[in-house]
Amino acid sequence: MRDTIRFIRRGGIVEVGNFDPMAMLLDHLRLEEGAKGTKEGCGEGDCGACTVAIGRCRNGEVVYEPVNACIQLLGMVDGTEVVAIEDLAEGDVLHPIQQAMVDRHGSQCGFCTPGFVMSLFALFHASQGPVTRGEINDWIAGNLCRCTGYRPIVDAALEASGAPRADKFHKASADTAGILQFLADDRDLFIGDDDRFFAAPASVDALAALYQKHPTAVIVAGATDVGLWITKQLRDIPKIIHIGRVAGMNRIEDTGREILIGATATFANAEPYMRAIDPDLGELFRRIGSKQVRASGTVGGNVANGSPIGDSPPALIALGATMELRRGDRARAIPLEDFFIDYGKQNRASGEFVTGLLVPRLREDQVFRCYKVTKRFDQDISAVMGAFRFTLDADGLIRETRIAYGGMAGTPKRAKGAEAALNGAAIRDSAAWSKAFAALREDYAPLDDHRASAAYRAEIAHALLGKALLEAAGTSTARTRIVGRREEAADAAE
Repeated sequence: MRDTIRFIRRGGIVEVGNFDPMAMLLDHLRLEEGAKGTKEGCGEGDCGACTVAIGRCRNGEVVYEPVNACIQLLGMVDGTEVVAIEDLAEGDVLHPIQQAMVDRHGSQCGFCTPGFVMSLFALFHASQGPVTRGEINDWIAGNLCRCTGYRPIVDAALEASGAPRADKFHKASADTAGILQFLADDRDLFIGDDDRFFAAPASVDALAALYQKHPTAVIVAGATDVGLWITKQLRDIPKIIHIGRVAGMNRIEDTGREILIGATATFANAEPYMRAIDPDLGELFRRIGSKQVRASGTVGGNVANGSPIGDSPPALIALGATMELRRGDRARAIPLEDFFIDYGKQNRASGEFVTGLLVPRLREDQVFRCYKVTKRFDQDISAVMGAFRFTLDADGLIRETRIAYGGMAGTPKRAKGAEAALNGAAIRDSAAWSKAFAALREDYAPLDDHRASAAYRAEIAHALLGKALLEAAGTSTARTRIVGRREEAADAAE
């Protein structure tokens, strides 16, 4: 058992113990280290002013990912390298990203600038050479600027992407990887006492035992949701169990028939596997939060928190995914749709936790579509999320329909009436479509809140079902979509 966290700062190992379980990385940097270049903005992971880079050793190499320090629990950085804005320059020589921001006039008030630089630093290390404007836009979608405008910032990133990969972090990569491997151990982490603690078990058995002993503890994977409980809802969370150190729980495996996603696998790591199932699913995962959110947030956490507007559950339900859970020594698997009982209530016993998900691949006779409707395109919560899977025979008859929506009820939920109206009908049968549209209005009593009215959600759900049927019947997405056209994705893949 270990009672301190250890991580790398500026080439050396830092050891910290006796901190509050709710302590955030941002507060440690600013208040304990005095590293105040990392800014506190929204306090909820939306503006990106607090972005830092977290380095981890993967396949013997150091990989840097951007995270929001304002909602990253301090204990979660155990075993990593933390890179902040003050760390980039070598003496008086700026990092290529910093120099390009100066040369291209990418900063005015400067408040957001450190976050932009750190996101682009992570991109600089993730790429092997010049990048596209679209790639840059995706990497900075989680960084907000109201002064400069994004064009000079993107121009700076384009310029810096052509610079040699020879900064001090590339030069020290082998040494850093060695230190990270040294920090990795199989000891359980426990800081505090039985009344108030931050714990990070190293094995699933240790996690099961600890959670049975403390069933009221809050399990945290990426903290992209729980972090807001602390910073915005001002909750007191005395017992936190971080599962990011549990060996093997971040696994992702493609068996050929299904994808196994461990409970701590992040959206960033799961995205290519989901894209291999279907382009719509890959695009959905790309639009969940920002790069910072996807680097920390987990698919398992997005499902386990039971939100009625979570993006991944409707799509996974439509695909027929299965959830794996464990309590003590006992494990069980249930259809994902059976996990959601009512608003804020899940099919999970005291001391039971999610260990993973099994997501079936599509068969050749199956057509899948999913659509996310939001007020803004990037980094926004869904008003309505619709997902559809049709199993068709050679004659175009619908043998099975699975339709699931988020934002339409207190839980992600299947549209059983609409499904029944379509099953057995021809995919182009307009009469069956009409019956399905009518049944859909009976399947849900839509939510009515600040994101969308109930009437709007009902109309959007109707429209999304119509779009899915049109596309499944063979209509080109060039006619049904403004963005995310599947023909373009197919051409790019070739």
